[in-house]
Amino acid sequence: MHHEWLLLLEVGISIIKHAFHSGITFFDTSDFYGANTNEVLVGKALKQLPREKVELATKFGIVKWDSNGVVVKGTPEYVRSCCEASLNRLGVEYIDLYYQHRIDTTALKQLPREKVQLATKFGIVKLDSNSVIIKGTPEYVRSCCEASLNRLGVEYIDLYYQHRIDTTVPIEDTMGELKKLVEEGKIKYIGLSEASPETVRRAHAVHPITALQIEWSLWTRDIEEEIVPLCSLSFYFLMEKLDTCLMNVLKKGTRNWDSSIQPSWSWTFWWQSCGRKCTCK
Repeated sequence: MHHEWLLLLEVGISIIKHAFHSGITFFDTSDFYGANTNEVLVGKALKQLPREKVELATKFGIVKWDSNGVVVKGTPEYVRSCCEASLNRLGVEYIDLYYQHRIDTTALKQLPREKVQLATKFGIVKLDSNSVIIKGTPEYVRSCCEASLNRLGVEYIDLYYQHRIDTTVPIEDTMGELKKLVEEGKIKYIGLSEASPETVRRAHAVHPITALQIEWSLWTRDIEEEIVPLCSLSFYFLMEKLDTCLMNVLKKGTRNWDSSIQPSWSWTFWWQSCGRKCTCK
């Protein structure tokens, strides 16, 4: 087992080094990935790279995640202890970008709400090894929104996503209810996750779509054919993983971004002026 771990470590380091020498300078990890081992891997690779030329990101906030749910924490003491532990595992003196991996909603009460951009999702009723059950009826949309507002303890949600599209319900019906929630001030902007180009067009015809979250990685490139052109180049990027050279991907057509840390990236396209000027072609 120890031998296998060393072998995997060696392979992982070689991949990260290859990515760096190919032009990738942004590496993203988390204290939760591999139960701390991913930070150890990245840290060992960094020892063989010029630190000043690498942008390093990691995360904190998830204490436990199992079949019973997700346990998150965001107390000041926990934040500091996590940061110190990550610095130690990575073997660095500083972290360039430090994420809160999941939000401890009890911490929101201690923050100025008007300075926080809050996003959440609805649509997945059940997710297990056998199947995914999704729902997008107007009644379900409203009940989910009300429940999220109650759990979060807020009066409105800045960005409300449909996590997965319910193909048994016309997207116009789902969007119609979301539009009502916008008009009522319960949500500000609407997003879609893992939606097809046609679904995006139909949804946008009912109400402007502000954000589209969808996988884009070395393994998944099909969105370059329709989704990216559909969104045009007038969007900003919010992300779970962002490489500074990604902008060069769009501007120059190069494809040198890193997928060595996590094989699956989730990208969010955020349209200019929060969707109000988005032109879905």
